[in-house]
Amino acid sequence: MTINSNTIHVTVLGSGTCVPSLTRSACALLMTVGTSHLLFDIGPGSMRRLLEAGVQVQDLSHVCISHFHPDHTGELAPLIFANKYPDANRRQSPLTLIGGPGFRNFMMRLEAVYGDWIRLADGMLQVIEAAPADGFKHSADGWSVETLPVRHNPESVAYRVALDQGPAVVYSGDTEYSENLVALAREADLLICEAARPDEHPVRGHLTPSEAGRMAAEAGVRQLMLTHFYPDCENVDLVTQCRRTYAGPVLLARDLMTLEVT
Repeated sequence: MTINSNTIHVTVLGSGTCVPSLTRSACALLMTVGTSHLLFDIGPGSMRRLLEAGVQVQDLSHVCISHFHPDHTGELAPLIFANKYPDANRRQSPLTLIGGPGFRNFMMRLEAVYGDWIRLADGMLQVIEAAPADGFKHSADGWSVETLPVRHNPESVAYRVALDQGPAVVYSGDTEYSENLVALAREADLLICEAARPDEHPVRGHLTPSEAGRMAAEAGVRQLMLTHFYPDCENVDLVTQCRRTYAGPVLLARDLMTLEVT
């Protein structure tokens, strides 16, 4: 799948959480920019959803991890293992992994468990630790991805993907209210933001719809997509709750939803 060079194609692979669901896989989001496929988080069920979206694991150019919880990283080791499969379709170009502070140590510990099963050929796996507290930027052909720390875990970061001449999309990962997320999302064309619990059941480290809406309004984003829903979100009018603080377009993520951002 190749997308117009002035467009970011977004596919929700997992809109759920650690709670097993037949309709919502755990956290995963695909952004396609030109010929590059960027995967944000890789919870259980991600690789199956990736195939349903028409993308092979060896097509991924980048995997960006928001933090280390299992519902965001559970299929990282299986993904690397899958890229070792020795047939005509095996990986031909390097896979870049990006994560927040401590990511290199996380990968070393993962390798200590799985050993050679998650070691790719020399030069085929690049691990980047986006550790600076004042932000990190990785540039590629015609686009870039930036990070800033957010409030969830010590390693938690949010991501902003922007075309050099085009739109910008921000992925929050897990967070509570964060000035950094507002700054990163400033005037973005789309903010994909967790709203794990409804307004009446807030929990520390996560957002409710009205809190997500507040940050979207403060950042001046063009459109907001809520995602990462726990089961108690399913029978609640999340859009109405979000409308308490944000007047722009609101989408509720579902698995395999697609969106063209121009």
